Amino acid sequence: MDAVSEVKSRLNIEDVIGEYVRLKRTGRNYKGLSPWTNEKTPSFIVSPEKQIWHDFSSGKGGDIFSFVMEVEGLEFREALVMLARKAGVDLDKFDNRASSGVAKRKARAVDALELAAKFYQKYLIASKPALDYLRTKRGFSKQTILDWRFGYSPNADRALADFLIKKGFTENEMRAAGLTTVRRGQTSDMFRGRIMIPLADSRGQIVGFTARLLEDPAIGESPNAPKYINTPSTAVYDKSRQVFGLHLAKEAIRKTGYVVVAEGNLDVIASHQVGVANVVASAGTAMTEQHLKALKRFTGDVRLSFDADSAGIAATERVIPLAQKAEVNLRIINLGGAKDPDELISKDPKKWQRTVEEAQPALDWLVDRYKSQLDLKTASGKKAFTDALLITIGRLLDPVEQEHYLRLVAELTDTSYDSIKAKLGQGNKEVPTPLRQVKELTTSEATQINLDYQKLQDHFLSMVLCKPKLRDLLNDLKPTYFSDGPARYIYAFLKSHPDFTGQPKQIASLRDAGDYVKIISLLFEELYQALPADELKEQAANLKQRVIASYVKIRKHQIAGEIKQTTNESKINKLVTEANRLNELIKDNR
Repeated sequence: MDAVSEVKSRLNIEDVIGEYVRLKRTGRNYKGLSPWTNEKTPSFIVSPEKQIWHDFSSGKGGDIFSFVMEVEGLEFREALVMLARKAGVDLDKFDNRASSGVAKRKARAVDALELAAKFYQKYLIASKPALDYLRTKRGFSKQTILDWRFGYSPNADRALADFLIKKGFTENEMRAAGLTTVRRGQTSDMFRGRIMIPLADSRGQIVGFTARLLEDPAIGESPNAPKYINTPSTAVYDKSRQVFGLHLAKEAIRKTGYVVVAEGNLDVIASHQVGVANVVASAGTAMTEQHLKALKRFTGDVRLSFDADSAGIAATERVIPLAQKAEVNLRIINLGGAKDPDELISKDPKKWQRTVEEAQPALDWLVDRYKSQLDLKTASGKKAFTDALLITIGRLLDPVEQEHYLRLVAELTDTSYDSIKAKLGQGNKEVPTPLRQVKELTTSEATQINLDYQKLQDHFLSMVLCKPKLRDLLNDLKPTYFSDGPARYIYAFLKSHPDFTGQPKQIASLRDAGDYVKIISLLFEELYQALPADELKEQAANLKQRVIASYVKIRKHQIAGEIKQTTNESKINKLVTEANRLNELIKDNR
């Protein structure tokens, strides 16, 4: 038995999911409210028999691992480690010798960091200047200090090192955890005389620290020392991926549907203290594509609130192309005269909430910024304006969004759209007649259309999988009508195995489709099993038409975008021919 199977055999899926979702028994299954949507009628189903879950409102589903990955924002390996710990499974038994050694070193680093956090917390209680700074100057409550596990590193060479040695850690292990360094040839504490702010992963496990120098140089290091220093890169801490506060913000992010990224860790903590808890930071380093991808596991709506100084504005501009590459919807928060979120929060917490909700689309923010700086009535101003903006506009992946901003730039500079588009280097391609009626979609509309398309496939395939008498509905369908992956695989399997009965023992043979088969069979049991045969057939035929219509709609949008991105006449003609065939397909299936 492998590690995954061992973990599954020891854990009940309803027990694990029940820690996040309030479940109620309904026959053989459990039901609850979706953790991803604000539904009032439970549509989240857990099947202990199949060891599977499915959320009808969001279309998500899978096994115990996929649930933890979704709800905690973890990679598979991280979810495996978390669930193995819960199940009491020793993963070292399943790892080879090399990976086992790495895992042990990481575990020792995590243990040392946890002990260090407790050590720093103890010294904070004894340090009046440090407590005065947090309570009086920063205005943090006692509960906030406890929640975020603030600490203080004593101004001594080896206070922490000596403590950890007594706990059984070696000097190499302490250095590997980023807790000590070498000064004048001797092992010394990395942090001395500083406020300590733990850095945790999305599960709340400490992986490092941010250390802030106290303003009184008699307490901390030299007044020339940097205000903030972070744990160096280690086996458990990677600054390019570390998102500060995510472990305490993820629930609020799921509920609000968006995340706010501040520049400073203390800005994040101040926001949480006033009830705006969907706020994180990039842990004192420049925002990276990896940071954005980590946040995308929870939401595609990212709102930046960097400081209003020149460095903060420059950092904001650098994030815009990264967001486009990571395919997240980026908005910018205007602090309205405050130098940073902390200042605005201290003045008016309610205004901070309103400001967050009124965040501006990133490119609109960029347009306004350059518009205020340049004279758009002069040739030089127009040139500088278009030079600055077209670089970013050219990186936009959505042709509809790109055209919107090209026309906006043309309007603001009193220049023709053709001239602006020519400067971008694309040429002026007209969308052919068969596609001119295609409605422009926003990013959220496109996301919803794709979600609805997947749901339609799930419902249709659940019927033809579990009811062989409906298989004739597959006869005139093509593989391309289904999403690449499990849905297309099930379609192809049923076409080549028309006598497949869909019984549980037979479903187990569909290993290549994995949990998808269990999900759609669960869907059938919940929604369609009790329907009379004639009504079931009518609904299946209707779903078939809707699957085809959704496929056509999505494909036509793709074709329109592909045409706008090419100058190859032969390719354009092929795409137009395909679009005409799609129109005929709709007519044939009405």
